Amino acid sequence: MQENLVIVESPAKAKTIEKFLGKDYVVKSSFGHIRDLAKKDLGIDIDNDFAPVYEVAPDKKKVVSELSKLAKGAKAVWLASDEDREGEAIAWHLTQVLGLDVASTRRIVFHEITRNAILHAVENPRTVNMDLVNAQQARRVLDRLVGFELSPVLWKKVKPSLSAGRVQSVAVRLIVEREREIIGFKPAEYFRVTGQFHAPGSKAAFRAELNKRFKTEAEMSAFLEKCRDAAYTVTRIEQKPARKSPPAPFTTSTLQQEAGRKFGMSVAQIMSVAQKLYEAGWITYMRTDSVNLSGQAIAAAKAEITSRFGEQYSEVRNYKTKSKGAQEAHEAIRPAYMNQATIEGTPQEKRLYELIWKRTLASQMAAARTEKTTIDIAVSGAQELFVASGEVIKFDGFLKLYSESVEDDHSESEEAVLPPVKQGDALAADAITATQRFTQSPPRYSEASLVKTLEELGIGRPSTYAPTISTIISRGYVIKESREGAPRGYRQWTLAGGKVTDKELTETVGKEKNKLLPTDIGMVVNDYLEQQFQDILDYNFTAKVEKEFDEIAEGKKSWVEMLHGFYSDFHKTVETALSTAPERSHQVRHLGVDPVSGKEIIARIGKFGPMVQKGGTTEGDKPVYASLKKGQLIASLTLEEALELFALPRSLGEYEGKEVVIGIGRFGPYARHDGKFYSLAKTDDPYTITLDRATELIVQKKAQQEAMKTPIHSFADGEIQVLNGRYGPYIASGGKNYRIPKGTDPASLTEEQCREIMAKSKK
Repeated sequence: MQENLVIVESPAKAKTIEKFLGKDYVVKSSFGHIRDLAKKDLGIDIDNDFAPVYEVAPDKKKVVSELSKLAKGAKAVWLASDEDREGEAIAWHLTQVLGLDVASTRRIVFHEITRNAILHAVENPRTVNMDLVNAQQARRVLDRLVGFELSPVLWKKVKPSLSAGRVQSVAVRLIVEREREIIGFKPAEYFRVTGQFHAPGSKAAFRAELNKRFKTEAEMSAFLEKCRDAAYTVTRIEQKPARKSPPAPFTTSTLQQEAGRKFGMSVAQIMSVAQKLYEAGWITYMRTDSVNLSGQAIAAAKAEITSRFGEQYSEVRNYKTKSKGAQEAHEAIRPAYMNQATIEGTPQEKRLYELIWKRTLASQMAAARTEKTTIDIAVSGAQELFVASGEVIKFDGFLKLYSESVEDDHSESEEAVLPPVKQGDALAADAITATQRFTQSPPRYSEASLVKTLEELGIGRPSTYAPTISTIISRGYVIKESREGAPRGYRQWTLAGGKVTDKELTETVGKEKNKLLPTDIGMVVNDYLEQQFQDILDYNFTAKVEKEFDEIAEGKKSWVEMLHGFYSDFHKTVETALSTAPERSHQVRHLGVDPVSGKEIIARIGKFGPMVQKGGTTEGDKPVYASLKKGQLIASLTLEEALELFALPRSLGEYEGKEVVIGIGRFGPYARHDGKFYSLAKTDDPYTITLDRATELIVQKKAQQEAMKTPIHSFADGEIQVLNGRYGPYIASGGKNYRIPKGTDPASLTEEQCREIMAKSKK
């Protein structure tokens, strides 16, 4: 009989833990959750106090069978799943499925996989915490109820095959609202004035900005005129010492934000890499909203900082968690060993580990000390002042190791080292420059900034951010894409040597990298849910539900009572929505009238996605349809853009006596010639493609098709053939196809080798 069976969630974690426990312990993995709500029907017995109906997943039956045998043959079973609610639920499900006694089965938790932490956990076991389990069950049941009841409403009232979720729908709402702000944004023009100055007898020039931005070109021109013969005098110099403190150690949310900004990683990627680091024993548990560090970790950080940088760089700090609804007394995400600056692993693992190591150490380092200098420069004959500011680092402190990144930093202020000047000094102006600028629309959300907003609103918890974003993208409600931006002209006036010169310049605006945008269907679903289910999409309501889950986890609230309180009102709203005739008017956007035909142009969601329609509003009037281009939205489409879409199908002329027509079909843009269809390349624009380019594609495709008809090899009088297929070369014999193994040259295959491949494939 085996002495001890330890069950963890992942094989990687099992491997690491096994190193620390002796021969009396066998460590096995449950490979995550072993059971979940039944997929058939609702999986919840509503009339029986929302009793969940659980089933073991088909792919987990083998794992459960193996664990059952081991559990029966072990003297003691230890449940060592993760230390959050999800991990607690996994431990409880294991007791239920393996027939273990909840009251006596040993539950051990640790937030880092190190020898000391594991041995300490084994010495201090507890039992499964049913309050944490019930909080997880409440979330799972409530989210299943919302999805199960809302989705059929969307099928009936909006479009078949749609689905909705509690936190996901709120995340989509944030993205839709931001997009509407951007659509409604009208850039306002303003003029920014800067000056290049130097003190007489000094060659060191410095830059200063006017403390006023002009709204009109006339105001700006009038000011430049004043500057033509003006004298410039230093009226005030202020030198202020400043301190810059380091940021707190990482929580799940701040790690997702910082790694997203610094490395361009998605939230799901960051969590996947962090999970691997945790399971390998390099970092503490990666799902936490605490910024707290243990006394032991603080002492280890102090020792490392002192040995690396010196005593003056160390400053012990205890951080307190401020985020809305922070749960459970975890530690922040930190390295398991403070003296380990680098690790072995993939490039992503190395980078993320180094970021966590630097941030943790920086949090225990001295503040940076700077001296900020501000110089005011008066302009004779004008009320406005030029202001120059500069900053000098007197002591770098934590900046020696780490500096935090900022997202969408559009600030135009510049810090510089300023020359020594005194109050009353006269300055010479080398040039005064006025630049036409435009106000900027709010930035679209990146994954990192969306996580930040969700956390600020108290929506979701550390374990939910990544799956929420993955779900709204996979459902097609949101897309993540980069945009090249478009050129925009602006003007610049420079006063130098008593003359004003004016030049036209160009800049790129609207350039974005990996931003989240709503799709048309995402906007339509959001609008319908907002209209019919205000509570579900209300930010405060969603945060209140999260708070109730926390109260259940703390044993302050009954999970069954909480579900009763939620479901009675929610179910009534669903029934009302189903019995109400859908207001399809919000799904159709009237764009105007076609100036040529006089027919009305509308935009709406069609069977195959967003589209525009010309005519068809009166009996006998046959409508004409066109699909929207990639990146276009129904909500922002103009009449001019819609009319352009009706340019397809367009005839380019003839090739080999047959017409070449360009159109967009269900599978994308195509060229039609002689009754056959040829897909355009991703780089080809169907609205601008030329006959020469279309002909080139047709010739290429025909050549490929001919090559596919010609066998590479033929053996045994054609019984076995090596052919070119759509997805690469393959072997064909007796009406069956056989894949050629990777790394095998199809041109060099012999009949004997073909028969070997076929024989192995049959097995």
